[in-house]
Amino acid sequence: MNSINTKLSFVELGKFLSQFTLNEQNHRTDVLHNDLYFEKFKDLLSLSQSHNGWFTPEQVYFAVESWAKALREDNINKWLSAYHIDYAQGDKAVKTIGLILAGNIPLVGFHDFLSVLITGHKVLVKASSNDQHLIAFLANYLISIEPELSNYISFTDGKLENFDAIIATGSNNTARYFEFYFKDKPSIIRKNRNSVAVLNGNESHEDLMGLGEDIFRYFGLGCRNVSKLFVPKDYNFDAFFKAIYEYKDVIFYEKYSNNYDYNKAVFLMSNFKLLDNEFLTLKEDASFSSPISSLFYEYYDNIEDLQKRLEIESDQIQCIVSNNLIPNSISFGQTQQPKLWDYADNVDTIRFLFSL
Repeated sequence: MNSINTKLSFVELGKFLSQFTLNEQNHRTDVLHNDLYFEKFKDLLSLSQSHNGWFTPEQVYFAVESWAKALREDNINKWLSAYHIDYAQGDKAVKTIGLILAGNIPLVGFHDFLSVLITGHKVLVKASSNDQHLIAFLANYLISIEPELSNYISFTDGKLENFDAIIATGSNNTARYFEFYFKDKPSIIRKNRNSVAVLNGNESHEDLMGLGEDIFRYFGLGCRNVSKLFVPKDYNFDAFFKAIYEYKDVIFYEKYSNNYDYNKAVFLMSNFKLLDNEFLTLKEDASFSSPISSLFYEYYDNIEDLQKRLEIESDQIQCIVSNNLIPNSISFGQTQQPKLWDYADNVDTIRFLFSL
């Protein structure tokens, strides 16, 4: 399979996805196979919430728009420029890579899918029952652009068999199972991670509004969602609550509201002290992983000591958000807009695939 053709197929997919935004679906004549796929994809997007109650139109369209931007040719070229790709290697090094995908947010496993194919390997996908329709549709569109990809893409509902390596994403519990079951295969096994924000009280209103995006996008279900704040002693949360008021309508979504009511009740029955604005509870807690509709926070005395702690516990953290208080942190509002070269768990998927 020619890697150049594969790359160009994904570029065409990006053009196709760019037609779909929450407020407008703009049918373009320069997009390949629109006559076959435009209306079908539009219908699939409208049905996504029936397939997964958390996949509201706002969240699904956000994911689609994000991938439309990511799959621009300049982005793909920049991503791949860090690697040596032998476009003439043919099929001599082709392996079959099994993918076990999560389904917590729309198209969450698409980067692995892209990475396998862009490196010239075959992909065997076991999609999550929570997100099995979107990626299958995009695979079919890719095959319509480059028919040879039909020999490189397959899906299974059952046991993964006849593969050379595995990339699996799941909880800490399933990761232990994956590590045992796939112990004889090259693998990337991803576990639970969470993202944190480090504040010092000098953040602007716009910074804290961006932090709200990091907290509430996808209802907080992603590993890149901020689930915990680190704040200095005597931090005043008034500015934070004022800034995130923009996201108050999240409480009108029933599944989120049910989680809010339940988790708040559990906290109160346990006599925990809470901060609450009627759509988000804040609880002082040393853990990184907070329940949906809640956010943990912890005070710090010294930023240098906090940095050392975060380094020690880095295997539990996906992203750190701050105004450069912590090295290599992400700007507010950007956690759910990763670049192609921002790898989950900081494991370079492309280098892993080239090593096989």
